[in-house]
Amino acid sequence: MPRAKGGPKTRARRKKRIKLASGQYGGKSRLFRSATESVDKGLTYAYTGRKNRKRDFRQLWIARISAAVRNHGMTYNRFVNALKKANVLLDRKVLSDMAIKDATGFEKLVGLAKQHVPAAA
Repeated sequence: MPRAKGGPKTRARRKKRIKLASGQYGGKSRLFRSATESVDKGLTYAYTGRKNRKRDFRQLWIARISAAVRNHGMTYNRFVNALKKANVLLDRKVLSDMAIKDATGFEKLVGLAKQHVPAAA
């Protein structure tokens, strides 16, 4: 029985890899082995990037909340702790959005948090 070398299946698999590598520079977009390495690396970066994006947005929200809370004479740490004690269940994304778009509502939240700040030891 003859050896199967490069039939439709193999060509389709290679074509798919080359198509994924389009946009790469030079041989990475034309040569199968280079394209495969490049695509694998790119997919790894994409996976990691999706995880990092969550981390980056959380950092951004915390920075925005911290800046807004400091304008009202409080620290981020005390603010979040006081909100938990006051049973306010807003996440950081919503708090950040409020700090930017709804200053009066955020000011009321800070006032509520100041009522629930634990006494300094």
